[in-house]
Amino acid sequence: MDRRAMVGGMSASCGHSHPPPTQPGLRRVLWLALAGNASMFALELASGLQAQSLALWADAIDFFADAMAYAITLAVLGSSLRARLRAARFKALVMAALGLWVLGRALWQAGTGEALPHAPTMGVVGLLALVVNLGVAWLLYRFREGDANLKSVWLCSRNDAIGNLAVMAAAAGVFGSGSAWPDLLVAALMALLGMSAARRVWRDTDAENRAHGQGQEQLHMH
Repeated sequence: MDRRAMVGGMSASCGHSHPPPTQPGLRRVLWLALAGNASMFALELASGLQAQSLALWADAIDFFADAMAYAITLAVLGSSLRARLRAARFKALVMAALGLWVLGRALWQAGTGEALPHAPTMGVVGLLALVVNLGVAWLLYRFREGDANLKSVWLCSRNDAIGNLAVMAAAAGVFGSGSAWPDLLVAALMALLGMSAARRVWRDTDAENRAHGQGQEQLHMH
């Protein structure tokens, strides 16, 4: 769907005094996504610390951010557009902040020469994380053209699946080269991906907010 059409649809529904209805099955899907992401956060955090892998740790932080995103999205389902846009902006700020932190940590470790990550642990946990994220992305696929809040949920899931493939590639690189550089490079790329997604979510909230304002002006004129 064209983004302008999506925004126009949002502005049309915002003319009503009551919140727009939620899509059937969305709440159940979000609860499943929340449970899966929270579980993987705990597993990847422990595994990342044990394997001394920044890429795996970055993925764990990403799972934490997504679990929080699903929880916030559940809290604002059926709420006003203003509440949903605030939630989307908050998630965008969290995604950007985590991306900056991971990027800074990767640069710091590149200068200090930390211990070599454990590649087998990275590969196995990365594969398990990919299975979870592909399952969540499949569940959320039909909701991906919603408002900025729902779009941010879809982007989180999509980016995580890409990140899992990158972690597995880093594991192969560490194993084959005997160097920590693949782990650090993948962590930096994942950080940039998260920051890019945050920028897109923020841009979409601005577009929807402007469309809503224009819709309200047209209603007052009539």
